[in-house]
Amino acid sequence: MMLEIEGAVRDYGGIRALDGLSVDVGEGEIHAIVGLNGAGKTTAMKAVVGQARLDAGTVRLFGVPAQDADARVHARLGVTIDRPFGYPELTVRANVVMAARLHGMDPDAAHDAADAWISRLLLDRWAGRPARGLSLGNRQRLGLACAVAHDPDLLVLDEPTGALDPAGVLLLRDVLLGVAGRGAGVLVSSHHLDEVSRVADRITVVHAGRVVGALTPGERDLERRFFDVVRDWDRSHPVAEAR
Repeated sequence: MMLEIEGAVRDYGGIRALDGLSVDVGEGEIHAIVGLNGAGKTTAMKAVVGQARLDAGTVRLFGVPAQDADARVHARLGVTIDRPFGYPELTVRANVVMAARLHGMDPDAAHDAADAWISRLLLDRWAGRPARGLSLGNRQRLGLACAVAHDPDLLVLDEPTGALDPAGVLLLRDVLLGVAGRGAGVLVSSHHLDEVSRVADRITVVHAGRVVGALTPGERDLERRFFDVVRDWDRSHPVAEAR
């Protein structure tokens, strides 16, 4: 497995963000996690990269316990959590080069990768401009370019379609399929069920900090099925719902 989260628990001031969550991602797999706001998706992703400490449970990256993962392990990750990566004072191109260099690429390779991804994600006209001037959608494209420029073995994306226009969503879809097609794993969270259904190998429903069900990619009326899963869990766990 590229990623294993087992029995993850995390409390914030008496509020349990994760309550025994277990999720994994295999080689060449796109695993989508979906859930309402506050379900625990972002906290789980932060635990993967060490931005959130677990109170219980384990995270393993490429078989290595996360607490033992060194810079070489983290260099194999591509991540966008909470907000896209990008220094506002740097140009778009300089940001992608910086991200690639931070993940261990040599200068020439980093510049070549930046040029390739800026072109692929249609950011050419802004390549020499400071990132602060980008629209929210283009900042999201920049964050994606920074996450994938070094050809990561595991890509972790939190709500990557949030600000994208339809053209950007199509670009993202192609990127995810390409990343998985070369054997990397992808963990992606999204509110756009129809879109993740087009690319995901698995769709896991997260609610109240735990896995409560699964959806079948491509099935009809996916949104209704999602709400059925959440509602059924709430009805059978009234104490947890009240918490």
